[in-house]
Amino acid sequence: MKIHPFVEAVASLQFEDCFNPYSDRCEVHDRRDAPHRRAIALSAMLRRAAEEPVDAIWIGRDLGYRGGRRTGLALTDDIHITHHARRWNLELSQERPTKGSALSERTAAVIWNMLEHIDARIFLWNVFPLHPHEAGDPFSNRQHNAYERRAGEELLQQLIVLLRPERIVAIGNDAAAAAQRITNSMPVFCVRHPSYGGQRQFQEQIAELYGYSARVGSLF
Repeated sequence: MKIHPFVEAVASLQFEDCFNPYSDRCEVHDRRDAPHRRAIALSAMLRRAAEEPVDAIWIGRDLGYRGGRRTGLALTDDIHITHHARRWNLELSQERPTKGSALSERTAAVIWNMLEHIDARIFLWNVFPLHPHEAGDPFSNRQHNAYERRAGEELLQQLIVLLRPERIVAIGNDAAAAAQRITNSMPVFCVRHPSYGGQRQFQEQIAELYGYSARVGSLF
């Protein structure tokens, strides 16, 4: 499968103290062909998502070192790669891009526990689609800076044109601010980020937004 032009654009990004999962290889955790595996997986999902308009793009802030840095998939850790593929009726390689034990990420676990109850066509993305980390510590997380954000927002605008979502669901205030800066043509719904004590409010807001009445506490 050829790499999607959008993924090629993401793969071309290079910033200091940032890991690009589509062009960079982690010498500690990655298989030899990990960047290619991640680029192929994202390309397949983009092509499948673009076949019909999506209900929403759910947008986080940036990739984390336990999640998207390893998988190349926004808001998705090792544990949920197959879940992500199944949502788009795809069969990815049985081998993960990373070697060793599968890692879980708390945010990804909450996100995917909610997605299990939703049938809508939802594409997951981040304002900044790389993993920004502290200088000298690749296995840490930092917030992307303004320069990095501008590059991410340009790509997000392209993604919106490509996927034609009916709405944006911004996870956290940083994601909401970015989404509102780049579009005034569709609704932007801001929900609480599930980390730092926001899990229950996030669950309740998503349940209300997607119209199911299951008691949130019973989902986990």
